[in-house]
Amino acid sequence: MNTFLGIDYPTLWYLVIGLLFSGYAILEGFDFGAGAWHLFFRKDLSRRIAINAIAPVWDANQVWLIIGGGALFAGFPIMYATMLSAMYVPFMLFLMLNVLRAAAIKFRSVEEMKWWRNSWDIIYSVSSILIAFLLGVVLGNILQGFALGPNFSYQGGVFFSFLNPYAIMVGLTTLSIFMTQGAIYLLLKTEGRLHARLTFLLKKGMIFFIISFGITTLYTLVFIPEVTANFRANPVYFVVPVISFLAVANVPRLVSKKQYMLALIFSSLTMAFLLILVALQLYPTLLISTIDPKFSVTIYNAASSQKSLGIMLTIVAIGAPLLAAYFFFLYRTFNGKVKLDDTSY
Repeated sequence: MNTFLGIDYPTLWYLVIGLLFSGYAILEGFDFGAGAWHLFFRKDLSRRIAINAIAPVWDANQVWLIIGGGALFAGFPIMYATMLSAMYVPFMLFLMLNVLRAAAIKFRSVEEMKWWRNSWDIIYSVSSILIAFLLGVVLGNILQGFALGPNFSYQGGVFFSFLNPYAIMVGLTTLSIFMTQGAIYLLLKTEGRLHARLTFLLKKGMIFFIISFGITTLYTLVFIPEVTANFRANPVYFVVPVISFLAVANVPRLVSKKQYMLALIFSSLTMAFLLILVALQLYPTLLISTIDPKFSVTIYNAASSQKSLGIMLTIVAIGAPLLAAYFFFLYRTFNGKVKLDDTSY
């Protein structure tokens, strides 16, 4: 098996996909989080400011999902096909809600009527909440495992089997950390009464995250012990949850000092370390079979050919710096507080 720096190609591609989905979670996390808070803002002006805070970047952030999905299909096609078969309903809901959310952002301010704006406000906020929740539900199901049989065929339920208790808890935890991320980002972009309102809402968001994360973690340790098998085998992995805890604990202190950029960085680090936690829990498995471990999808039995992975890793080495430069330019250009004008949503 081909290697680079002592790491085999499937593992390298596993890391690439993890990086792409981490970027999506961090950047779209504050997008969805900002939308989740939208109905908590009472005035039309506040809602316009909140939407225009993400207006220059929300569609660009979708690039991470597109590239991540393409990388998953190219590198681990069996995993891609199996997961979409198992999670068909939540992914279809996810796509539908993304369309509605985009329409709400674009159409909300084109008319002055109150009923028009309120209707799109509800669609925008509810779709943001449900998208964040569904992403967590999918993650919860991946951690818990699927009813996979021979040839990696999905043999479980279709319509509502994805809404099991553990997946719902992970969904709520994902929503809570996105809302925390969104509130911090909006604090960076706003001032005045809306800024004061967000300071209050952030405290509620942090409490929501701490409670939901604590319950989910306890449930995982008690009822899904196989998820922590890699950690018991490699005690050094426990450094990751400790760092995650320290990162999130630092957020309230930074917010109290009005160091919002640092707070956003530490909130992003929390999300990144939690996703690293998931990656360490699963590796080298991609999808766990609850029927028999021999039917599980791993990075080795699901990977494309060595030659394909080598070519794609070369493309990543060229494209990654270009992508990083583009996003640096984007966020640098639209830095600062939101100022409404005739071109604003």
